[in-house]
Amino acid sequence: MPSGGVTTPRKTLLIVYHTMTGGTLQMARAAAHGAGQEQSVEVRLLQAARAGSDDVLDADGLVFATPENLGAMSGLMKDFFDRSYYAALERINGRPYACMVCAGSDGSNAVRQIERIAAGWRLRRVADALIVCTHAQTPQEILRQKRIEPGELERCENLGAAIATGLSFGIY
Repeated sequence: MPSGGVTTPRKTLLIVYHTMTGGTLQMARAAAHGAGQEQSVEVRLLQAARAGSDDVLDADGLVFATPENLGAMSGLMKDFFDRSYYAALERINGRPYACMVCAGSDGSNAVRQIERIAAGWRLRRVADALIVCTHAQTPQEILRQKRIEPGELERCENLGAAIATGLSFGIY
């Protein structure tokens, strides 16, 4: 964005997600859409299996989105952290982050796991964890494709927009 002949570098918001039944992907896309409204922020939406430490290091802000699997973050989200953690350690201190969980019943343990990793990375939480509960309790409900309600997607969109605005204005 030109300002007096000077180009301001764009900020990058990385949204890393994993999904098996589509719920978390809907949430991540909504956050990306909200963040994408901010012209000075580039939004990168990456599957956890494809994301790595270089993506983390290149990001100015981060959103982690995972389903709750067996009361925890998904295995592929954990794999992403396992592959990225040490290469980024001490190199991303203070960067803003938020997390989103698509849960069947609770989601709080998945949030706790992500918060512990983020604390180790010394990231700065800039929003409360956003948990969308689908109330899926039977094997059939758990395994079926999810449809996240519009009001919940709006919450995800607002989260993405808020982080992007904060990045754009240099708040974080």
